[in-house]
Order: sequence, then structure tokens, then C-alpha cells
Amino acid sequence: MPQPENGTTPLDFAVINLDGGKNVQIVRHTIVEAAIAIEYNGIGYAVMMATPIDLHDYAIGFSLSEGLIESPDQILAVDIHQSELGWIVRIQLPHANADKVIERARQRVSESSCGLCGMDNLQEVMRALPTINSTLDVADSSIFTALSALRDHQKLNAATGSAHAAAFCAPDGSIQMTREDVGRHNALDKLIGALATAQIEPSSGFILLTARCSLELVQKTILAQCPMLVTISAATDLAIRMAADNGLRLVSLARPDAALVAMPRTD
Repeated sequence: MPQPENGTTPLDFAVINLDGGKNVQIVRHTIVEAAIAIEYNGIGYAVMMATPIDLHDYAIGFSLSEGLIESPDQILAVDIHQSELGWIVRIQLPHANADKVIERARQRVSESSCGLCGMDNLQEVMRALPTINSTLDVADSSIFTALSALRDHQKLNAATGSAHAAAFCAPDGSIQMTREDVGRHNALDKLIGALATAQIEPSSGFILLTARCSLELVQKTILAQCPMLVTISAATDLAIRMAADNGLRLVSLARPDAALVAMPRTD
């Protein structure tokens, strides 16, 4: 089951037309979606549906988002293998981290690209998060600068039309790093892992996502200690409340000419 390194595969399509014109056949690049089995110290932890590129970044970012490590240097090894049915990412952690792996694994009964779908414990889903204490001076114009530049950094989406992107932006809106995936949560985990590997502090910029803003994305951003999150689609009420409670500036429904910032209620 070989997969191209760029995360796409060519497939044949028939183009149908509303006006009843003659159908034509084309070859179009399609995004790869594959099962990614994640193991820690030989323990099966989760199976995610993701695009099998930047999997080393994904292993680090996923481990950080799950609270299994505090820094990349706690990962002893990452081995990535392709199997007949998907991919296996084997992560080796120190024995001191084993209890966290076992405890979290018990709370996950199944997985998808959604970071919370497999949680079997409501307290764990709504676990307390650290407050973001850092602040970031970002002019409103910088948000629109990043939005206008994002398309040029979405190579996988340009080829397939079906990839989410997570971008890390400097305070002036310039895009420093981007990761893409079929799943928005996976794209964010890849970005978090890439930042950690490059020793770039998430507190030094803001994150821009091509996604609706749900609880899990806010949680991952808060855990990464990034002070600002911008999403192209709207935010849920729970995401807005959690962002406000933990010091995250949340900008949603970001468009080329306008964006929404939730205001605190006074009633």
C-alpha cells in the first residue's frame, strides 16, 4: 500500500455536468486518509484517521496534547512503519511516563480524527487546563495579513481541495510554519510537534486554523500555551467559554474583511 510522500494519490474521475453536457474523464490528486495506530512502549493507545505525512511531528505533538510528555526530549524514540492496513507509529517513553500512558489508555475506547471521541470519562474530557499567563500584542491588521498569506502555504490543499491547515504566525501576521492533514486536530498536533522540535515557543506567536473552532482545538492550543487562536469558521459556545476561562484570545469566523471576537457577557 505505497503512499506518495506528499500525502496525495492520483485517481480517475468522471466529471458530470448540470447542463447535461458530455461527461469527461480526468485524473485528480486526492488526499490520502489512512489509519494511524499509535503505540507507547508497546501499548496500543489510539487509532487515528490522518494523512501519513509529517508523522514524526504528529507523534511529538500528539504526545504533548495528550499530556504524556512535557517536552520532546522525553521521547526516547519514534519508529514509523507502514503496514498493509495503515501506519504504525511506535513511541518509546521513559518508564516514569508509563503510568500516564496506562491511565490515559484506559479512558480511550475508540478514536477518530476528533481528539475527544474516544474518551470514556466526562471528567477527563472537561479536565482542568493551565491558564495562559503570557500576552501577545497583535494588531487586528496582522490577522488579515496572515489570512491573505495562508493560501500560499497550503500545498496539500491546493493539490486536493480537502486538507486542513494549521499555521503558526508571528505577531506581524507573517506565517512561520504550516502543517496540513485531512483532520483539523491532526494538523494542529503536527504543528505543535513541529514547533517543539524547532524549539519555537508557541507563546511567541498565534495559531491560524482552517477549521471551525471546537473544544478540542481550544484545549490543544491552551496546553501548548499559545495565547491566541484564529479560526476561519465559527466557534462553539463551549470553546468560547473555555478560551475565556483560561486566558486564550479567540478570534473566529475570520474572513478577508472581518472576524469575530467573543465579548464577555454582563448579565
